[in-house]
Amino acid sequence: MACEEAFFKKLRERGFRLTPQREMVLSVLHQIGDFATAEQIHDKVHALSSSVDISTVYRTLDLFEDFRMVSCVERGDGQRVYELLGMHGPHLHLVCSGCGSVMGAELDLARPLAVCLREDYGFEVDVNRLHIPGFCHECQPVSGEAATVEKR
Repeated sequence: MACEEAFFKKLRERGFRLTPQREMVLSVLHQIGDFATAEQIHDKVHALSSSVDISTVYRTLDLFEDFRMVSCVERGDGQRVYELLGMHGPHLHLVCSGCGSVMGAELDLARPLAVCLREDYGFEVDVNRLHIPGFCHECQPVSGEAATVEKR
């Protein structure tokens, strides 16, 4: 759990205390190891301590997101899910508009696009928070439907 130690250090460096609630949320995120809704995280934290309410979980997730310890992605179904970034750090999120699945991809894929947008439009892209909607392999329309999808 070396990533937890790094997170604890990051909290202290920014003047935040490691409260029992923050520690529980971080521990649950570590146990889940994948994307989870705030409600799913709260259910697991609540099993550890019934005194932790959902608003505490949301505030903690927001804090962790500000510290780039957690990534938040809105799935194709409109639900927000959270992922512990751990030691691997930020990455792109490919969000399927069909089934709502989220896949990670290397940030290096987006860097050329970010450079073009900066040079051509003066727009600075935060590639660490980039989410790209589309369709996963399972949900991709068959070739005849692709033209219909593009016309919409």
